[in-house]
Amino acid sequence: MSEPTKRVILAAPRGYCAGVDRAVVTVEKALDLYGPPVYVRKQIVHNKHVVTTLEKRGAVFVEETDEVPEGATVVFSAHGVAPVVHDEAKALGLRTIDATCPLVTKVHREAVRFADGDYDILLIGHDGHEEVVGTAGEAPEHIQLVDGPDDVGNVTVRDPDKVVWLSQTTLSVDETMETVRRLRERFPSLQDPPSDDICYATQNRQLAVKQMAADCDLMIVVGSRNSSNSVRLVEVALEHGTRDGHLVDYADEIDERWLDGVDTVGVTSGASVPEILVRGVLDFLAERGYADVSAVTAAEESLMFALPNEIRRDLKAAGLSDKMRHDAAAADAGSLH
Repeated sequence: MSEPTKRVILAAPRGYCAGVDRAVVTVEKALDLYGPPVYVRKQIVHNKHVVTTLEKRGAVFVEETDEVPEGATVVFSAHGVAPVVHDEAKALGLRTIDATCPLVTKVHREAVRFADGDYDILLIGHDGHEEVVGTAGEAPEHIQLVDGPDDVGNVTVRDPDKVVWLSQTTLSVDETMETVRRLRERFPSLQDPPSDDICYATQNRQLAVKQMAADCDLMIVVGSRNSSNSVRLVEVALEHGTRDGHLVDYADEIDERWLDGVDTVGVTSGASVPEILVRGVLDFLAERGYADVSAVTAAEESLMFALPNEIRRDLKAAGLSDKMRHDAAAADAGSLH
């Protein structure tokens, strides 16, 4: 009998979403325009390679606004910040550039609108995640966190007829819907957000994994451990039939023992992961006999976001073209595109 064919199923879409691309390019353009150092509050996106590469170019990542020298340039990360952070930056005379993903900004605006209407807002998300902290900061007296289905029993509201749910944009779609189902059992008048809060990229990457999971013995997700959407991809794979799944930042983190008895490897990446890291994993697998690569395409993505107003204004003043991506993507290991 012939040996089973070793193969790879590659998810599409994967990797960078429009919000991540916008945020990374924002820091790159800020460095080009103003020169280093450019300070970034928190990680611009949750990916180790991206952060390390930008640090080499002169970006300085800080945890809090008061770590930025007075009068310096600071970029707010893609995850968004609370209004108090903008106030802190103004008090320090900082030049601010807001790289918050527009889809996160949408959730912030929803929070403000429902707070103005005196609703209790149930924010579904993970305690301590930067995006949740920023959204909750828009209306802290109206928002309470619901950290998954098991937390629903802890929720209390003032008026069960004036309750709405919002969510972190990078959650598991299935778990979020289960949380909403349980909330609605307790509060039948629970209102939905005006449009889906879980971002298109998170949903598309999860959908691709769902479609391929049952055919994979092993799922390798490229992404960092503090990346919520990357962690969710491993969970989704295991929930939908993959025998084993692991999250890695780089190919050299793959344990060859994971490949024992494995015929089909699924490969995908979180929304903050540059494609060069996926290519590294594919090369690693090809060297071990997994050279047959086929794709599962769950959706086509073409969305792009304009750069922040501050960057576009200064690019125009400098006579430079406002483009979302660099003219040519570098092919070396330091590439972010």
